[in-house]
Amino acid sequence: MSAPVVDVWGPVAPGARSSFPPAPEPHEEWPLPGGTAWVYYSPLNRRQLIRPVILSDGFSGGSSSLDQLWHGLEENGDFRFISELHATGRDVIILGYTDRTASITDNADTAIDCIRRAIAERVGRSKLVVGGFSMGGLVTRYALAKMEQDPSLPDHETSLHLSYDTPHEGAWFPVALQAFTHFATDEWGDSPTLGPVLRQFSGLLNSPAAKQMARWHIGKVGETPKPASERVAFLKALDGLGGWPRNLRKIGVANGVDTGTGNGVKPDATAVRCDGETLHDTWLKTQAQGDQEVARLQKTGGEPVFVRTSGLPDIDGAPGGLFTVPSPAGDTGSFGLAALLMTLLGNTVDPDVITTSCFIPAISAVAAGDINDPKALYRPITPAGSALDAFVCAGRNEGHTTMTEELGSWIVNEIASTD
Repeated sequence: MSAPVVDVWGPVAPGARSSFPPAPEPHEEWPLPGGTAWVYYSPLNRRQLIRPVILSDGFSGGSSSLDQLWHGLEENGDFRFISELHATGRDVIILGYTDRTASITDNADTAIDCIRRAIAERVGRSKLVVGGFSMGGLVTRYALAKMEQDPSLPDHETSLHLSYDTPHEGAWFPVALQAFTHFATDEWGDSPTLGPVLRQFSGLLNSPAAKQMARWHIGKVGETPKPASERVAFLKALDGLGGWPRNLRKIGVANGVDTGTGNGVKPDATAVRCDGETLHDTWLKTQAQGDQEVARLQKTGGEPVFVRTSGLPDIDGAPGGLFTVPSPAGDTGSFGLAALLMTLLGNTVDPDVITTSCFIPAISAVAAGDINDPKALYRPITPAGSALDAFVCAGRNEGHTTMTEELGSWIVNEIASTD
């Protein structure tokens, strides 16, 4: 059995296929401790770094892929983000990491090195624009705040920080999905065909970066969902730096709506159920408020394991960027990924799968409320409620970090207005 395509989360097994065409050759490539920066000069600047925009990669498996990043920014939507920045005279620096699952604070040090290199290479005195996509917005937020507070570091010389569907207030990985992934890995992690896939995905959920982002985390089946100790420590460190960089303008966008309208996923609904060769009457439910049984997991011939939660919000249906993962059958989502794994394990999945769920609630992406609050999740978002200086939300709930003209053109205009 060949390894599936799971590009968003990185190659999940030796020999896993990648579906991205090669990116154009960068004008410069900067090796950095913990990463690489790829420099694309604006055609207006005659191969000089004059007005730098640093765009950070986010969370995924393994090291950053320039091909994947270029595709997401230029080819995977209805807006050519890099080309539009180039047209305004901005030079684009794409920042990638050796390990995208590493601690946010570790990759922030790489971002700091990139900022310092950009300042050193820059011709003239134009201020930088620095930001990132998904976790990349958190990495650069931390990096800039650290540069302001640490006297051993230079001025970041940055006028604008941007974040694109960034989990400022935390991300949502369905507890039912976490439990199933860990359960399947415990049972079949040694399989020569699917073992690498299961171990990789379970490892991603238990990686330092995932633990820092996830508002609720379980490291194994049976644990109580709560913020991991890594998240608690990260938030404390961020708070110690003032929470945000202050000597600049902060903007952000959300791939979810600001109206409070959810994505249509109902709480306490059976998202996926299967029966077959390896699993018996195994099902996962969408998250509801109050006490709930969110999963029934049973190896064929074994005893059932029930997964329960208490006090969580009905967040799967909340407005926000949707959990999307490319697969051999096309893009799928959180519960769609579970359905794929169940099928690969030799089981028949009921056809009425609820494939996806909210991943980055809109209030998290624009720093406008606690995602633990069910009322806040579904309340219209106002500018006064956000920690950002300006933001825009999508006109519909769409895939996480999807590049659209609606969001991309707003960011380009905001960057242009900093001149």
